[in-house]
Amino acid sequence: MVLGDSLSAGFGLDQGDGWVSMLQRRLQDKSYDYRVVNASISGDTTSGALARVDRELERVRPEVVIVELGGNDGLRGLSLSQMQRNLAAIIDKIRSRGARVLLTGMQLPPNYGPAYTQAFQRVYRRLATEKKVALVPFLLEGIAQDRANFQPDGIHPTAAAQGRILDNVWQELEPLLRGQT
Repeated sequence: MVLGDSLSAGFGLDQGDGWVSMLQRRLQDKSYDYRVVNASISGDTTSGALARVDRELERVRPEVVIVELGGNDGLRGLSLSQMQRNLAAIIDKIRSRGARVLLTGMQLPPNYGPAYTQAFQRVYRRLATEKKVALVPFLLEGIAQDRANFQPDGIHPTAAAQGRILDNVWQELEPLLRGQT
């Protein structure tokens, strides 16, 4: 299951062009017997996801959950301590159902100021360490540096960039699929 925001929901992309859809195809190509459920909602925050995670876990009963959240919290300048508490609670709820967790980190544009953007990035590393979960340090690694990888809004990656996002996730996801972490 992918619990995320617009970056995982495929905002602005044709159906099937997002990295989550590509993940299902890669799993099939590599003979992994997993079904991907995309429980991502454009615009979602960590508080919104926390409010619905129990329902999603009950509905899907996943073995692995990719948590791709926090970007909207950061873009809205919300409390980072609250974001961290929300993500920690989401991780705890997922684990209480026996599922493994992959947390994906995000970075903010520099116009939010160095103190906030650095503190924002530290939330993901801190949680990964404290909760002992796998981490993709930056979901958009190798993409964010080139504006051509983004739709006209400058926030959402193009269809051409989705394969790179999947590769970033796959590095940390495949060991979880094998039960190695």
